[in-house]
Formats: sequence, structure tokens, C-alpha cells
Amino acid sequence: MAVPKRRVSHTRAAKRRTHYAITLKSPVKCKCGAFKLPHHICPSCGAK
Repeated sequence: MAVPKRRVSHTRAAKRRTHYAITLKSPVKCKCGAFKLPHHICPSCGAK
């Protein structure tokens, strides 16, 4: 069975995790002009 010979360093683990960042959803403009999240109901007018 394959077993790691030694522990992975903090730097090496951090290099591997550089792509784990969370991206925030960008708001879109509603028909009424207010900004809302895509596929959500508008908080000001109630439209989809």
C-alpha cells in the first residue's frame, strides 16, 4: 500500500489549497431597477 513517507509541509499544503477560495454571487438588476441575487425574489418589488 502507498503511504506518505513524511508529513506534507504547511507551505506545500497551502500551495495546493490556493484554488479553494469562495467566489461571491454577483447581483443583477431587477425590472424595477433594484439589485437582487440571481434566481431570487426581488426584496423591493417581489418580482422573480
